[in-house]
Amino acid sequence: MSTTSRTTTTDRPLRGKIAFITGASSGIGAACATSFARAGARLLLAARRNDRLQDMVIDLRAAGAEDVHTVALDVRDKKQVQTIVDGLPSSWQAIDILINNAGLSRGLEKVYEGKIDDWEEMIDTNVKGLLYVTRAVVPGMVRRGAGHVVNLGSTAGHMTYPNGAVYCATKAAENRISEGLREDLLGTPVRVTTIDPGMVETEFSKVRFHGDEGRAAKVYQGLTPLQAEDVADAILWAVTRPAHVNIAQVLLTSVDQANSLLFNRRTS
Repeated sequence: MSTTSRTTTTDRPLRGKIAFITGASSGIGAACATSFARAGARLLLAARRNDRLQDMVIDLRAAGAEDVHTVALDVRDKKQVQTIVDGLPSSWQAIDILINNAGLSRGLEKVYEGKIDDWEEMIDTNVKGLLYVTRAVVPGMVRRGAGHVVNLGSTAGHMTYPNGAVYCATKAAENRISEGLREDLLGTPVRVTTIDPGMVETEFSKVRFHGDEGRAAKVYQGLTPLQAEDVADAILWAVTRPAHVNIAQVLLTSVDQANSLLFNRRTS
């Protein structure tokens, strides 16, 4: 085998594979797009902010993506989800990897003081949106006899923290949906993975606090959180295992976090 062939096999393990990433305009989704581009994937990127996706295209192609196709998509809209998936160009319909990354947290209040609009946005995005996209994409994987679904969970799905009950509940639901989907797909070659990171320094806290950058910055003070690239690296690893290997769950935190409640915060 030539040196060139070895390099292609080793460095571009997703060459030609179509990876559909929701919430791809920032944070973990954007980091996955870059990581998968370097692995040679064809990137199908979805987000509400399609302008951001368009701004990423040139860099992703330069990083190694075989091609990039972007769509404006709000995963909360079940009709839009199905219409977008059904209307993909024929060359983009055979999705190999689905990364259900779109998600958010809103607010940090006691349940009896929480804002109902915040609850509905979290449930509609983190749970119902995940289901809508999965329902639209996975039947094609089953028909083709190939595919991998990666759902973004959280340590919050394993342990509830004060004032975060509804967000934690949505991530616990993601875990149960992933487990159930894996059971439902038993007997097919389609794999299901849940990636459950702890604290990750992205726009997550800014979104949670409705744009309050000062309050968001305090979340990460005194410790070293995960970066979006760390999570993308775990996802890339999971989807590049041999076809008979299913990584069911990856739970990852920085060394400054033990779980959803315990952190090592330095004062100096």
